[in-house]
Amino acid sequence: MSHEMAASLCPSSPAAEPLEIEDLLEKILLRLPPLPSSLPRASAVCNRWLGLVSDPRFVRRFRAHHRHNPPLLGYFSHYRIYLFQPTLEAPNRVPQGRFIYPAGDSFWPLGCRHGLMLILHSSHTQLLVWDPITGDQYRLDTPPGYDTETSLNAAVLRSFGEDHHFQVVLVGNSDIQHSQLVASVYSSETGVWGNFITKPHPPDDPTNDNFDFPGIHHGMPSVMVGDSLYWLFSGNFSLAIIEFDLARQSLALIPLPVDEAVSDSNMWVVPAEAGGLGFLFLAGFCAQFWKRKKDCDGVTSWVLGRSIQLDKLLSLNPKTERPRIVGFAEENNIVFLGTTISVFTIQLESLQFKKLSVPDEGWFLFYPYEVVYTAGKNKPSYLIFSYD
Repeated sequence: MSHEMAASLCPSSPAAEPLEIEDLLEKILLRLPPLPSSLPRASAVCNRWLGLVSDPRFVRRFRAHHRHNPPLLGYFSHYRIYLFQPTLEAPNRVPQGRFIYPAGDSFWPLGCRHGLMLILHSSHTQLLVWDPITGDQYRLDTPPGYDTETSLNAAVLRSFGEDHHFQVVLVGNSDIQHSQLVASVYSSETGVWGNFITKPHPPDDPTNDNFDFPGIHHGMPSVMVGDSLYWLFSGNFSLAIIEFDLARQSLALIPLPVDEAVSDSNMWVVPAEAGGLGFLFLAGFCAQFWKRKKDCDGVTSWVLGRSIQLDKLLSLNPKTERPRIVGFAEENNIVFLGTTISVFTIQLESLQFKKLSVPDEGWFLFYPYEVVYTAGKNKPSYLIFSYD
């Protein structure tokens, strides 16, 4: 925005209609990009602008306007210790030391969503919800009824317009019926876990050689598509996608579109093109995009969409740079691909890609951090975006 235009929107003439000018100005400022430098720059124009962008009513409207497009500030990954790595350029680049991982090696990240990170203790008996911007931490004991000797996984989320309360969805095996999945939802508003929701494991597939003790696969953190959360189930000669429907409070198991092991970070749940549930599968250097669709008879099945040759797109060496999926930023629809020597991000709609500068060793999974963050001169503020 030019200096002349900014000056024209800070009227000093008594002939100006304050209500009309304020309303027009608010509509303009609401359309600023949700980047860390946007509101601090706007607040420096004049006192009128400062007062407007500091008004809680404006903040709520700004949050609602940008609820589907928070920027990807960076990601957390393990380089001997868990570190935040910024991805934006100046003036929107957040310093690496701004977000310090709050726990030791006995706590493992499970993923980030709506400005929060969810972390699990290695004993599987405690969860930590961390707000990297405010530094707030909430420790939760996992409820009885879960088999803590096998894999647990969970997801954190916030409802639209809710800046103080959150929910955690915990999924794992029953400690009584080991062939049964159980899920429960914790609400910070009530401070209690909800009732168990159960689902039997998928039946054994003797043609599949991916044997492991059945449970949730930790190579893919939860993915949110629409009103549902998704994980991968692996083991006992069976593979499936776990779906937790937040609106219906129900568990379901969805078969994979491919018959492959999940141990090589070669598959990930993603939003499909034009909406709905999608699935990304790497067959060597070929990225296959699948979509869950209903036919004219109402039968739902997987349909293969486009395929992309990653060695051509990213100019990879086929002898030394076989890609694997190491992370996914669900709000920006960006996948993180790692090779033996480099890491790339690819926006799945535009196929725009970027090579990241990362340490040569130590990383395994990337946990993208997407949130609207305002880095002002005073205490920074942030806006959480909804899943609806």
